[in-house]
Amino acid sequence: MQIDKYKIDEFNNSVLKEHKRRFDFAAEGVNGLDGILKKLVDFQIAIPSWALGTGGTRFGRFSGGGEPRTLEEKIEDVGLLHSLNKSGGAISLHIPWDIPKDAKAIKALAAQHGLRFDAVNSNTFQDQPDQKLSYKFGSLQHVDKATRKQAIDHNIDVIKHGVELGSDSITVWLSDGSCFPGQLNFRKAYQRTLESLQEIYAALPENWKMFVEYKAFEPNFYSMTVGDWGQSLLYAGKLGPKAYTLVDLGHHLPNANIEQIVALLLAEGKLGGFHFNDSKYGDDDLTVGSINPYQLFLIFNELVEGMDARGMQHATDLGWMIDASHNVKDPLEDLLQSIEAIKIAYAQALLVDSKALQAAQEASDVAKAQEILQQAYRTDVRALVAEARLQAGAALQPLQLYRQLKVRDNLIKERGQKTVATGL
Repeated sequence: MQIDKYKIDEFNNSVLKEHKRRFDFAAEGVNGLDGILKKLVDFQIAIPSWALGTGGTRFGRFSGGGEPRTLEEKIEDVGLLHSLNKSGGAISLHIPWDIPKDAKAIKALAAQHGLRFDAVNSNTFQDQPDQKLSYKFGSLQHVDKATRKQAIDHNIDVIKHGVELGSDSITVWLSDGSCFPGQLNFRKAYQRTLESLQEIYAALPENWKMFVEYKAFEPNFYSMTVGDWGQSLLYAGKLGPKAYTLVDLGHHLPNANIEQIVALLLAEGKLGGFHFNDSKYGDDDLTVGSINPYQLFLIFNELVEGMDARGMQHATDLGWMIDASHNVKDPLEDLLQSIEAIKIAYAQALLVDSKALQAAQEASDVAKAQEILQQAYRTDVRALVAEARLQAGAALQPLQLYRQLKVRDNLIKERGQKTVATGL
């Protein structure tokens, strides 16, 4: 399904008067408004191919119908989202869930929808039907050299697929670890994993990056071989200048200070990108900004300040991607909400008076520093984000138009009620 541009224009015209009123009020007194709007237009968030179907848990999966059955349909769904908000201009593939049978045709289809291919993702946390050796006891850390070689070869194959599609990075997330004390020799598991990653790193094209993702627990619960940002940074530092740490907002123990982690990784030049989601307890994969929007703002504050200090381009110098599992929502609605939350937090961070904040910090004026941050956070920037969409040719209210056009009903008519997308 595609949304005709005239339908977006007709909708925008119907709500334009109210938007204009809200925007004029929100824009009053905003310094550098045109520059902020330009940054909001340029800022794109990649959509993962596995997030377009209803997610599941170990208890079950409840498909909502009309899910994309093929990679082509997934690209069409991301194109649909992008036409609504002009902020999801990339798709991230997970291999082997979404192996392109004809890379040239897939690349052309993505281009038709205004999309590029973001980081490709390897999968050694599951056994595939045609797989010779099992990853039950690990992949890149496995005690068996042949199993490690199988996992290494898979990652190199993923890079080759990415090259064909025009991607320029690979994300490596490992479920490797142990569930019980004594099961694993930590030092040897670390060394085997490092040596495996070095072989994958050696296969990277010159202009590519490797993102080493970490996670505190799950599916292993006693130890994870890449369990936190420190372990990821160790690997990235030993691998070389093309290796970076990737931060997933749900991959921390409760109450971790993610904004501080972000600041330090930026300072070291080793922050590669983000997987956006939200959580109450752990890796809950909830809609971005649905649980703790203030933390999301604080993270973006550190990102904006740190990237500006290093002369980095906000839109292109880090990888931005959603990584969520939608169990009870329409996945497309959830993605629209997540992108909106990301853009709102980014806009709020752009409003922070960084010079005044730095002066308050240098003076140890704690109350003043808090007031400066909360002034930006409590500013309603939704009209600014909507104006950026309008300038980009998107819908002023993407979710409202999505429902008004009965997109999910139409997808069910096209694809059927019982379709189930590949992924978790």
